[in-house]
Amino acid sequence: MSRTPQRRAAVVGTGHRAQTFTRALAERPHHRVAALCDPSPARMAFHNRLLADHGEPTATQWEPDRFTEMLAKEDIDEVVVTTVDAEHDRYIVPALEAGCRVVTEKPMTIDADRCARILDTVRDTGNSLTVAFNYRFNPVHENVRALLADGAIGEILSVHFEWLLDVRHGADYFRRWHREKDRSGGLMVHKSGHHFDLVNWWLADEPADVFGYGRLGFYGRAAGERHGLRRDYDRAHGAAPAADDPFALDLAADDTLRALYLDAEPDNGYVRDRNVFDGPVTIEDDMAVLVRYAKGATMTYHLTAYSPWEGYRVMFNGSAGRLELEVEESRWQPPRIRIASNSGALHGDTAAEHAGGARLTLRPLWRPPVDVPLVTAHEAHGGGDPRMLDALFGPVGPTRPAGSGATSGTAAHPRHPHPTATERDGALALAVGLAANRCFETGQPVGVRELVPGLAQVQAR
Repeated sequence: MSRTPQRRAAVVGTGHRAQTFTRALAERPHHRVAALCDPSPARMAFHNRLLADHGEPTATQWEPDRFTEMLAKEDIDEVVVTTVDAEHDRYIVPALEAGCRVVTEKPMTIDADRCARILDTVRDTGNSLTVAFNYRFNPVHENVRALLADGAIGEILSVHFEWLLDVRHGADYFRRWHREKDRSGGLMVHKSGHHFDLVNWWLADEPADVFGYGRLGFYGRAAGERHGLRRDYDRAHGAAPAADDPFALDLAADDTLRALYLDAEPDNGYVRDRNVFDGPVTIEDDMAVLVRYAKGATMTYHLTAYSPWEGYRVMFNGSAGRLELEVEESRWQPPRIRIASNSGALHGDTAAEHAGGARLTLRPLWRPPVDVPLVTAHEAHGGGDPRMLDALFGPVGPTRPAGSGATSGTAAHPRHPHPTATERDGALALAVGLAANRCFETGQPVGVRELVPGLAQVQAR
């Protein structure tokens, strides 16, 4: 009996989020993690232990400067990029040039020049890139997509979208490298890119013009002192003032965080538990944006990174009614002396404490409102992760067909399947965030095509 050959994969960037992909590839018989690439041998060793736990052979470990050599010597077929956001293009471009299939974590990259470099490589090589926008695969979001596409509210005229990060999850962006805009692009790129992609996908439209205001009003040294929240320490580990600080992260209290970050500090000096009320912080924590879309709809969007509760509200106004979605991912957060991975600090990988629910309401003109039945999934990111991984790499086994959640969740709407996001989708989501960042600096509206001219050269697929 012939055996289907395994695709040889490389995981580049072996931090916390990369575990999702390492495990997913290890669980699927037609894929093998053949190589790991990261500046930290300790983090790569952690991922090799994950592979061993799945009965998989050890992957070779490579330094970033030898990435291109690794592709050739390890005969790599597919590359998963989960590095610091500013480094994505460093690996995407040579992997595409080598003919590899490439999947990158969001955001695709962090600025217009890097975006142009990726789009030019796609055009020149004829290869394509997949961006891991897992929120497209959330069953609730698929319900929204199907209702809008079926004309439940007629022509969509406007959208209001509010996203709230609570003081546990939101604070975590200010402990890590994400607090440096030249590494993450800021929350408009790193976090809101998820949301901008959702709206682009929901509307089946492209952003045209952007205007917005943003500020650092809660985190950072100045705001922390102004609000009486600042404690005098640089990083939490070993700092007495952090012992009873609800904003501090105790890396030593969590086995995974200790192995990936505290034990890995000697490798490259990266500190994962910085004081959120100390500098430098170069990103915003409160952002208001107005977007006009090519077909005429407008969106008002607000991201708050210091809320008492976590979740989002999105409302669509149409010529035949209104569609309202409210999701409470965490209704409130109690203060804790130590924040570990089960407290919601790790961005949807585990269910948040005090989680609420989701409510979708259709309000047609001249008729009573209708509560749309929802089957919610409780896996990572509202069921988005397992469904996205099935779509990217195939099902784990015959008991779970591709595109379904792990026992719970709903199948994709038969007439409105959830497509994986391409490099064009990644660029369109990125462009809104980049335009917003430009507005924060200049106070002037920004045209998306002016900011990312390479969009015209990459056609929608």
